[in-house]
Amino acid sequence: MNQEPQARGRSAAEVFDEVGARYEEAFADVPGQLAALDWLAGSLPAGARVLDVGSGTGRPTAERLVRAGCEVTGIDVSAEMVRIARERVPGARFEQADVRTFEAPEGGYDAVCAFFPLLVMDQPEVARSLTRAASWVAPGGAFAVATVPGDVRGLDIVWMGHEVTVSSLSTQDHLRLLGEAGLRVVHHHTAVYHPRGRDAEPEEHLYVHARRPA
Repeated sequence: MNQEPQARGRSAAEVFDEVGARYEEAFADVPGQLAALDWLAGSLPAGARVLDVGSGTGRPTAERLVRAGCEVTGIDVSAEMVRIARERVPGARFEQADVRTFEAPEGGYDAVCAFFPLLVMDQPEVARSLTRAASWVAPGGAFAVATVPGDVRGLDIVWMGHEVTVSSLSTQDHLRLLGEAGLRVVHHHTAVYHPRGRDAEPEEHLYVHARRPA
């Protein structure tokens, strides 16, 4: 979860500045994310341009895709996450930016991935951000997204010791919006993951792989 608006009066950027490297420790080796990265790495040519939305510490996403020969750009609202990512994955480019206002270059990207960045925002923003990210996929390109699904708006939770307000969309709404954005869903599934940490609660994750027709 790496996007902005408010978290009990504080921005999510501030929260993730404090979470920093602990995010990678809590969410290391998420099977569905690693499988999505294998799918992307196996389907993209060397030199493919990839945008990682909500890039966090840069691992495992940017690191794995750089290793596969991709040219990776990561965006995150947290300055601290961007700083860590630049140190840990020097082969990628990272910038502090918000998916809701980021402007993709002409021609978009050969692939876009978004692993859990669309949760700490209002529900209409979730839908708009998903549609925006999908629009940046070039013809023939790939899209991978992961989230905690559910028809949820403005739910207050405690996450990694911070009070945050989260929203999401149902699985069917995710699939519908991607279809309306011109993508063809080739795989989706849900799985339960238990983050590392004494007080961490199990989470249901949704993974969607999609392509834009050439």
